[in-house]
Amino acid sequence: MQEVSRSGITGELQLSALISDLWWRVDLLNSDILEEEAKAGVFDVRQPAYPPLALNLRSRRDNLVSTIYALEERAKAAQAAA
Repeated sequence: MQEVSRSGITGELQLSALISDLWWRVDLLNSDILEEEAKAGVFDVRQPAYPPLALNLRSRRDNLVSTIYALEERAKAAQAAA
């Protein structure tokens, strides 16, 4: 029986699973943002009454999306090297 290297296929699968999980979390954040906007009745970020929690959630979501894009680039580079 052949062992699977930790840096080989297993690593690619783990990275893929991580990326999928992070996209799921982005979806959750989007839902939470919409919920906060609906509660406040304000959907425009430029409005002074825009909910601070929604602003915070947007920031978290945007940071998470940036991280996901970096991980996807890393996955593409690993596939190209293989």
